[in-house]
Amino acid sequence: MAKRIAVAGAGMGGLCAAILARQAGHEVTIYEHADDVGGTWRANRYPGVACDVPAILYQFSFAPNPNWSHHFARGPEIHDYTRGLVDQFGLRESLHLNEGVSRATWDEDDKVWVVETENGERGTFDAIVPALGQLSRPCLPGIAGRDSFAGTMFHAAEWPEALDLTGKRVGVIGSAASAVQFIPEIAKEAAQLVVFQRTPNWVVPRNDHEVTPETKALMMTNIEMAMKLGASQRAMIFDNADAFFWQAFQFTPEGRAAFTRTALDHLEAQVPDPELRAKLTPEYPIGCKRILICDDFYPALMRENVTLETASIAAIASNGVRTADGFHDLDVLIFATGFETTEWNWSMEVVGEGGRTLKEAWKDGPEAYLGIMAAGFPNMFMLYGPNTNLGHNSISFMIERQVGYMLKTLEALEADGARAAVPTPEGQQRFNDRIGQLLDGTVWADPHCHSWYKAANGRVYQNWAGSCGDYARETETLDREALAFA
Repeated sequence: MAKRIAVAGAGMGGLCAAILARQAGHEVTIYEHADDVGGTWRANRYPGVACDVPAILYQFSFAPNPNWSHHFARGPEIHDYTRGLVDQFGLRESLHLNEGVSRATWDEDDKVWVVETENGERGTFDAIVPALGQLSRPCLPGIAGRDSFAGTMFHAAEWPEALDLTGKRVGVIGSAASAVQFIPEIAKEAAQLVVFQRTPNWVVPRNDHEVTPETKALMMTNIEMAMKLGASQRAMIFDNADAFFWQAFQFTPEGRAAFTRTALDHLEAQVPDPELRAKLTPEYPIGCKRILICDDFYPALMRENVTLETASIAAIASNGVRTADGFHDLDVLIFATGFETTEWNWSMEVVGEGGRTLKEAWKDGPEAYLGIMAAGFPNMFMLYGPNTNLGHNSISFMIERQVGYMLKTLEALEADGARAAVPTPEGQQRFNDRIGQLLDGTVWADPHCHSWYKAANGRVYQNWAGSCGDYARETETLDREALAFA
């Protein structure tokens, strides 16, 4: 029997859930707050935006794309890919743009979710899929005088259209994942660019390359062979990422040493100035924070019009930024300060069994079973939930496994003649205790490490504790001892 499923969010995760659920015969409604699909790839449009996972991995197995222009896909291409999924799989009739979910309440008597949208609409569903992502709520630092700046000021995730930085004095606060992509681009335009760095990052070579039209044409001469080669290449890249990258995150001396040497060699090769190199050399273990993959950030810092400022910021004034040792006059100020992640403040309110909200359940930290389901919230299937982030491979693989687990659970409901499935508190606790022990053996738990992966209480709530293959095995079958059916 078909289930009525409400998907909140039309990014990569939400679209995957909608496609596979419809193929399984379920009725799907997709709610999206924005005016277009794509999630983070719709929102982030800064110059140079690209994925730091090879394109052949950052796509769904059921929708391979032979037309990526580079080994690492550019943001606009990925946005186009998500738009193409809507048309390819006929999602348009199920898609409600400019209408996000504001509240979802579990009706214990009828065992359905009552969904309320931002437009005041209401609907009842057998299951809900929050696919709201983790990197969607820009974080602005609480620097004194921030609101006094009189020039152009914005977060990198809210890049103004048609922004012209020609001849401008530009300041960038932050030097991590987004910054290393757009700084090389805006350095070509700005008269002056000051990069305010709080903490240096480990950077390894990207070694990107263009997929030429000739290569695409050659592959397309034999579609069947191209598909086989593509699958083989994808498997090889996937296995290498799963096996080798993971060594950097475990406390394995060989893996950590190899990645550290690669990063230091990259820095030395690109930055001949020993003083600048010292400013760019992290003091924390590699893998503790997100490893950045980039070839043009270091060269950009050596341009005559670019300055790396490592003194602490004292305050922002109307005409610039004051640091501990000076003042920088600026026309434009860009925050590359990441996103709100550790608080898990979803844009929708979720009310589960007994009227308890998800925010209340997560007041001491977000926990879920397999990062997909939460005790007290029946028939709710999160995508990219707690402890499912990856630092070494593609989240699209994880999302497919999560959606697959949801479909297996819904099949079990039908087979049992039940209407609701939910993790037991004991089953969820056993899972999280085991994952916590595994995470304690990773670099992310290093007491000297402070990152968005880890909350103030020291717990790692973001990252998965193993390889993608491990997660596939975890989600392959239902553990009936961890779930309750009613």
